[in-house]
Amino acid sequence: MNKKTSLGDLVLVALEKTIDGYIRLEDFMYNTHIYAKGYDRHVKKASFAQALRRLRNKGLIEFTDEAEILIKLTDEGKAQALWERILRANQSWDKKWRIVAFDIPETHYLTRDLFRRRLKDFQFQQLQKSVWISKINCTNLLRNYIKELGISSWVTVLEAENVDFGS
Repeated sequence: MNKKTSLGDLVLVALEKTIDGYIRLEDFMYNTHIYAKGYDRHVKKASFAQALRRLRNKGLIEFTDEAEILIKLTDEGKAQALWERILRANQSWDKKWRIVAFDIPETHYLTRDLFRRRLKDFQFQQLQKSVWISKINCTNLLRNYIKELGISSWVTVLEAENVDFGS
C-alpha cells in the first residue's frame, strides 16, 4: 500500500480478501444438492470483491468506523450513484422540463460550485446564471441529492410541461 495505512484500511483489505471465501461458502449452503451429487462446481473469483476494491481505489467508498465494519459512499460516490440512477431511469423524453433555480449565498460558494458542476454532469443546460434545465426525468433523485447537500432552502426544482424558453 502506497498511502498512509490505517487500521480501517487494513480491515477493509482483509474484508475484500475474505469475500471470495464467503461467496464460496454461501454457494455451498444454497446449492448443497449440486455438491452432494459430486459435481465439480467452479466458482469464479467474487466480482463483489473486485468491485469493492475498485470503488475504494476510485475514492467512491470509504471506511467510516474502525470498531465496526461500516462502509459508506463518499460525496463523489453519491454523485456517481445518482448519475447511474439517472442514466438507468432515462427513457424517451416525456415532454416535461426539469427546471432548477437556485440562490446559494456567497458564504457557501464551495457548495454552490459543486452543485453547479453536478448539474453540468447530469446534463443540465444553463438557461440563466442560476437557472438550469433538462429533459431527463430526474426530479425525485435531484431533490434527494439537494436534501443530502443541505441546500434545499436555496434551491427550487420544478417539473413543467408547457414551457416557452423563447429563442
